[in-house]
Amino acid sequence: MTIPTPILSHRRAVLTMTLAALLWSIAGVVTRQLDAARSFEVTFWRSAFNALALAVLLSAWQGPGAVARTVARGGRALWTSGLCWCVMYTAFMVALTLTTVANVLVTMALAPLVTALMARAALGHRLAPRTWAAIMAAGAGIAWMYGEQVSAGDARQLLGTAVAVAVPLAAATNWTLLQHLSRRAAPPGASPARDGAAPADTALAEMLVAVLLGAVLSAVLTLPLAWPLAAPAPDLGWLALLGVVQLAIPCLMAVVAARSLSAPEVSLLALLEVLFGVAWAWIGAGEVPAPSVLGGGALVLLALAGNELPALVRRRAAPVAGT
Repeated sequence: MTIPTPILSHRRAVLTMTLAALLWSIAGVVTRQLDAARSFEVTFWRSAFNALALAVLLSAWQGPGAVARTVARGGRALWTSGLCWCVMYTAFMVALTLTTVANVLVTMALAPLVTALMARAALGHRLAPRTWAAIMAAGAGIAWMYGEQVSAGDARQLLGTAVAVAVPLAAATNWTLLQHLSRRAAPPGASPARDGAAPADTALAEMLVAVLLGAVLSAVLTLPLAWPLAAPAPDLGWLALLGVVQLAIPCLMAVVAARSLSAPEVSLLALLEVLFGVAWAWIGAGEVPAPSVLGGGALVLLALAGNELPALVRRRAAPVAGT
């Protein structure tokens, strides 16, 4: 039996997305509680638990056999999207074992701006002046954050940052691919409300299965590098928490919330992960961000917010103008 995707009110969607960002943000502080599991073993177990949780949740949501049918009919785009998720899962956890939580989260927050640049190059999307300004401001913030590490010659921190950069690059590739497929699939002048919800439901199913594929690929690719597995039982408990509570559940929550929110609202609410994550690491693991990280990170977040807020204000004002 398939469970229909709920349509939330705007207020509930905002609360759901905020809770999803809160759950995502615990990755850093939970990782710091591990005793023996390191690097690729952390990535393997997190991805494996995530894949198991998603397989169970999606089977309950979409019905028995639905996931297998989606994979069977899925083409190059589904697997490309899954590979992007695999890179995001793997690079994120490896980066957390090499550098600070704040460095990783702020670097990840660049994904919307990297996506804008990639869509400009690949799809010909025009960028508003405020987006170009946000890109330059965010670049200055990143230079401020990591300039101190370069001057100090901290090889481990720099390696962690380089690995973390793969996350926004993979995310931008994934979102640009999805934009391209949506534009190609929708005929000119088509209206989802008028033409029926089946294409949207199909796209939603494939997007969720791509997330599952990414987790499976990440677990398969990192298992040889993680072998022999040495994580003790307490570490496995923390890693199960990461795979299920920190990743699988909030991903599904975000998908549901995104159906009732605009893209600027989703982008702004997702930024809460950075604020929550840095606070958790500071309070729960004693990981105090350096002044350059706080200053540069604040500049990045302000640039992102400044880029998304005008679009959100315009969208809210549009119904009033139309009336």
